[in-house]
Amino acid sequence: MEGFPIPRRSLVQLYQNEFTGYNTTKLQKDLLAGITVIAGALPLALAFSVTFGAIAAAGLVTAIIAGSLIGALSGAPYQISGPTVAPSAAPQISAIPQTLILAERFNLLAFDWSTLPEILALALTITALGAVESLLCGAVASNMTGIRLQPNQELMGQGIGNMVISFFGGVPATAAIARTSIGIKAGGQTRMVSIIHAVGLLLSMFLLAPVMAKIPLSALAGVLIITAWRMNEFAAIRFMVGKRFKSDMLAFSITMLATITLDLTQAILIGSLVAGAVFLNRIANLEVDVSEVDAEKPRAKGIEAEGKRKHVRVAFITGPLFFAATGIFNEVFTNLTDTHALILSMRGAPLVDTAGIEAIHRLNENRRQQRRTLMLAGVHTNARAMLERSGLVHDIGEENIFRSSDQAIVAAEKIGCRFCAQADSV
Repeated sequence: MEGFPIPRRSLVQLYQNEFTGYNTTKLQKDLLAGITVIAGALPLALAFSVTFGAIAAAGLVTAIIAGSLIGALSGAPYQISGPTVAPSAAPQISAIPQTLILAERFNLLAFDWSTLPEILALALTITALGAVESLLCGAVASNMTGIRLQPNQELMGQGIGNMVISFFGGVPATAAIARTSIGIKAGGQTRMVSIIHAVGLLLSMFLLAPVMAKIPLSALAGVLIITAWRMNEFAAIRFMVGKRFKSDMLAFSITMLATITLDLTQAILIGSLVAGAVFLNRIANLEVDVSEVDAEKPRAKGIEAEGKRKHVRVAFITGPLFFAATGIFNEVFTNLTDTHALILSMRGAPLVDTAGIEAIHRLNENRRQQRRTLMLAGVHTNARAMLERSGLVHDIGEENIFRSSDQAIVAAEKIGCRFCAQADSV
């Protein structure tokens, strides 16, 4: 079954889409949006780095490199990256050195490789959190702009940017919902907003360092509160609560409490796990409807058949056939006895994983041992690729795979039925 896949665009294609027809009007909008982002990103960069136990300059360095490098490599024109963790209660910002290369930076030659096992788990955790937060930022911004994020390109940009940042003494960076939403609401058009904001932060580091060093973190609280408030999608929250989507309200409440009691990165991880569990529970409800063949349906479509359908069954599968749903799949066919030809109509199964493939394989083997036939119909392109890789297309037989269940029914009638043969011989 042919689908309509969303096209993946390379970085070159993204640049062509963004900057074709770029003019002074769009540049002015990007410039204004970039300056607006600076006003919000500067205090956030100063405050966020201290959670890592780093100096405030590390946050600035991170925001500058992330804004320029990751911004240039990102998977959408609106993504603006920087340090994104909750601030600690340090009394004030320490002295800010006027350099992009900090003293406390990663040195590959001086690295103690014996500590690698100790930091590997932490690195993987930060990687997962960074990926989730960047993609979440892209999802939120996509809803605001209507422009789809290219996730593969975004993650590659995040990976390259974070590797480079470590050699300058920065802290981990991700796409930041606060900066990105400010840029969008300020009228930003392209990724030039991210680059302009990075250049502005660089100038601030060299021109305003003495002033910024004396800023108490308590003075930044108002900025953080307003930023957090504006990040809420109140329309979506009202819709969720008004329609009483209980599972979504549960995930929302748990994530909100985790954000308040822990910090944003841990809250995102917890919220993602809860949302994943809710989603898994929903899609695990596989429906398999086994029915006898209705003689009138193919005839109404102009398909002539012999009418020998007594021992032909069609199983309509609705929902993803994956590891959490194979139990239902196996149970349905356990007591299917007087069926010579079984047709699996998979038009409603957009996804099949290895566990689903294994379940189909066992069903096919059982039917082969009983000298019965298994047929497939309406297989999606992705599921077809899995069937071919696993060898199931060869095992079932290309002649037993059809575009529609009607075609499969016609073919099934032509196969000799041993049940009918036994009845005739009595």
